[in-house]
Amino acid sequence: MAGNFTFTMIKPAAYENKHAGKILDMILQGGFRIKAIKLVKLSYEQAGEFYGIHKDRPFYNDLVTFMSSGPVLAAILEKENAVDDYRKLIGSTNPADAAEGTIRKLFGISVQKNAVHGSDSDENAAIEAAFFFSALERC
Repeated sequence: MAGNFTFTMIKPAAYENKHAGKILDMILQGGFRIKAIKLVKLSYEQAGEFYGIHKDRPFYNDLVTFMSSGPVLAAILEKENAVDDYRKLIGSTNPADAAEGTIRKLFGISVQKNAVHGSDSDENAAIEAAFFFSALERC
């Protein structure tokens, strides 16, 4: 059974380019409820820990450097079938391949600077949400 929450981050380039408000509006218009949200600046070490699953991949260092280059807006989103519905809303990792009208198509610059992170499974949503938010910070 699909879960009812997912995790997202608006990435540094999208935040810097002032797209956070538009992205949040798309999320809300997509039927999601924001259960927790915060603006944070990850250190290189924190970004490395968050993306540790990719440690052996060739893009890891560039990804960690980028994700620690500026503020990210982290959020827990709630909706029935949240992970799958959010993945549809954000589109393909590569903005060039993303469907028209998706967040990554509208606001992504490249595969790395693709505007947002979105959990790829219910299990990872729980792990990623716990990385950023305590139980006290969740509504």
